[in-house]
Formats: sequence, C-alpha cells, structure tokens
Amino acid sequence: MTTDHGGDPVGGPARHLPVMLREVLAHLAPKAAGTYVDGTFGAGGYTRAILDAADCRVLAIDRDPTAIAGGQRLVAASGGRLTLVQGRFSDLDTLADREGLAPLDGVVLDIGVSSMQLDEAERGFSFRRDGPLDMRMGDTGPSAADLVAELDEVSLAHVIWSLGEERHSRAIARAIVKARAEAPIVRTGQLAEIVARVVWAKPGEMHPATRTFQALRIAVNEELNELATALEAAERALKPGGRLVVVTFHSLEDRIVKTFLANRVKAPSASRHLPQQEGPEPAFRLVAKGAVEPGPDEVAENPRARSAKLRAAERTLAPAHPGGDLMGLLPAPSPQRHGRRR
Repeated sequence: MTTDHGGDPVGGPARHLPVMLREVLAHLAPKAAGTYVDGTFGAGGYTRAILDAADCRVLAIDRDPTAIAGGQRLVAASGGRLTLVQGRFSDLDTLADREGLAPLDGVVLDIGVSSMQLDEAERGFSFRRDGPLDMRMGDTGPSAADLVAELDEVSLAHVIWSLGEERHSRAIARAIVKARAEAPIVRTGQLAEIVARVVWAKPGEMHPATRTFQALRIAVNEELNELATALEAAERALKPGGRLVVVTFHSLEDRIVKTFLANRVKAPSASRHLPQQEGPEPAFRLVAKGAVEPGPDEVAENPRARSAKLRAAERTLAPAHPGGDLMGLLPAPSPQRHGRRR
C-alpha cells in the first residue's frame, strides 16, 4: 500500500512512497551483491529504495499489467539490476529460480491494494469513486461484479463475514440479492449505495461499505491463500541469513504472518522428564520482536498507514518446513462459490 510522496534517485521521480519505508529497509538490510524479491512492486517504491540502498539485484513481481508497464522506466534506469515480471508473488521461488537469482538475500511483501489502484476509478477497488465493479489486481479471472451476480445469498453472506468481518453480512447479502433481481450490479457506486441502505454509520466513522468491499477484493484476488503460499515460497527461496519482511494492513493478513513465523521459530520441545520431541528445526529467527507499527508522523501524513504492521525474520540453516500448516487459518470456502442456488 502506498501514498503520494516525492521520489528517489534511481528511475527519476516516483508518484508514491510505500508505507513504513524506513522500517522496511532497516529490517531487510540490503547489501552489495545481494539478490532481493519485491513481491508487490506496485509503483516501485520499495524496489527503488532497495536499489538505492545497495549495489544489488532485485526481482520485482506484480499481478497488475499496469504496474509492469509503469515500471519500465525504472528497469531502464537500473543498469540491469532490476528484473520486472508479471506474476503472482506466491510463485516467487519459481520466478527467482527462473531468473537465476535464487537463493535470495531478502524478500519484502506489502500486502493489500495500493493507493494507485484505489485512486483509479476504472479499477473498481474504491467505493469513493464510481467505476466498474472489477477489483482484479491482474487481468484474468472473475471480477467482483461476477461474484455479486453469481453467488447465492448464503455464499455472499459467508464471504462478507469471513473476509470482511462484517457483522451485518446477512442483511447486506439479502439487500444485494434483492437489488440484483431488479438490475445488474456492475458499478462500485451501486454496490456502495446498496450497502449504505442497511448499514448505518455515524459522522466520522468509516464508510458502511468498507468491509464489504474489502471482502470482495480479497475473494476476487484470493489474497489470503496467496499470502500463505508466498510465505512458504519465501522460506524455500531464502538463503541462510536472508531476511523476510512483510507489511500487512488488517487482522486477517497479520494473523497468517504471525502464525507462520511463530511456527517457524519454534524449536522442538524438550524437558528433563521427556525425550527430545521430533519435529523440524527452526527455519527462521525473529528480527523484530512482535509487530512494528508506523510512527505517529507517518500516520498523520498518510491515514492509510494507520493499520499497518511489519513483521520480519531471518532464515536459519535449517531446511524449509513441509508447509501446508497455514491452511487452517484461511476462511472455509463459501457454501456455494459458483452459480446461484436454484
């Protein structure tokens, strides 16, 4: 997630500055001749700062073809130190190996939607700017309008509750089903108005549609599954001493990162009364004890940073864990993900 701000030397001026940039660089600790992955390139703020911090190489990944096109100037200015590819950060280990950059000295992930995407009405991420109800970070797959049109009421309520933590999910789903029977819901403004009819907000509170839009965006882009898979990919791709830095923006994301790191830094238990328990050795050691949060000055300048949390860890010599242990943290599939209930 990014915010409008100045620019950096490599590649010329930038439109956006990532949240917690100083903290990210401090925990990533870029070094000369190192190889790094920026799994969420966006407007290139983290990538630009890493390239400026050390004479290193960066593989930057983004699902958004607009971001890839917009990053070509930075690629040209990097002197061959930046490789920019369209793809999913869940494939970062495969992509790094393909580009000859593995094993890695660092991985940084900035989870969520960027301000660049929010500010472009035609992308359909924001209820504050009317546009097509899309929300896709890439250019393939079903859109938010497709989910709103196809999911039955129970499934819609499940998505809005489990991914948006919206306590009015049933009333919202009921209102959506009623409204779409009268006319297709294809615009962000339409959906925001429907939600606002059943969810009341006092002046100064967040918009009534905030959690519903969050839920649909996460569902459309499979964000939580992508994050869980990306953490395991980073574990496989990082060399001993390599750093993993993740910035999240809401509790569902942070819970996954926190649990992943807790599982990876835990040694097999032992006591005077029991033999050493079998299990994988710690694959990480914590660099940051707990979550690092943005300072008050940054939050004042950029309200979007207020919920950000950074977690960081360093790879050990131990082999990567088998994986798959984060699946229990992902919301269960909705009762019916495809087609309306007959």
